[in-house]
Amino acid sequence: MLPLLIPFMLQVGIGAPAAPDPVQQLDMRHRPPPRTAETVVKGQNTALEVCLDLAQSDPAKARDIATKWVARTTGDQQAMGNHCLGVATANLGQWDAARAAFLAARSTVSDPEFRARMGALAGSVALAANEPSQALADLDAALADKPATAELRGAIELDRATALVALGKQAEAAAALANARGETPASPEAWLLSATLSRRMNRLSEAQAQIEKAASLDPSDPAIGLEAGVIAVLSGHDDAARRSWKSVIASAPDSSQAKTAKGYIAQLDAGAR
Repeated sequence: MLPLLIPFMLQVGIGAPAAPDPVQQLDMRHRPPPRTAETVVKGQNTALEVCLDLAQSDPAKARDIATKWVARTTGDQQAMGNHCLGVATANLGQWDAARAAFLAARSTVSDPEFRARMGALAGSVALAANEPSQALADLDAALADKPATAELRGAIELDRATALVALGKQAEAAAALANARGETPASPEAWLLSATLSRRMNRLSEAQAQIEKAASLDPSDPAIGLEAGVIAVLSGHDDAARRSWKSVIASAPDSSQAKTAKGYIAQLDAGAR
């Protein structure tokens, strides 16, 4: 059986909507790629372990090595080569090549968990390439493989939600996020993205409950504090919004969220004059 390796990368979060003044439209939030692969058993599949590490530090070199690996092997070995090739080309921003490599890895073996992981990565890079229809097809296929781990199922549902939002299917996206919360209830990201989508759908009471849950799971995340302020101001609670945004500035002063929070506070102050 192939090692179940997957650096969940380039997964794009739910975008936020235009909001009434004083809140400007928020940009689509991108979840940054982790820089490490999932833990592998030391001493097993060392070539893949080395190749995945190299794909982080020198993706061009890893791409060349993986290309030769794929050309000279078949079966499980070829699938591992394509796995590394997909990671390397994704880290180079070569989305089409990365998706092709992950799909090739998926098609080479029958192990459902590995197939699901490769399908999830293919969908993730399709999102990065702004191809939500392709992404949804890849992610649906990954779910059809019935992955065994809740973490993987939850990650797939998060990316499905992103693709569905991009396709204008908000109700289906909300259902995908509910599935993600069910699979990974301790994930602050699942609750944050749920709150953002609920706000987009003008379900402010749901958004408030969801952002409170996200904050209870990760009170230090500036993205959560920023979203909490947006929900508060749309609900008519300007003072609560200020407190949320000031907490972002205090806890993460150099973050992009702090910069945005300062702008929001300035707009509130200007409107109060």
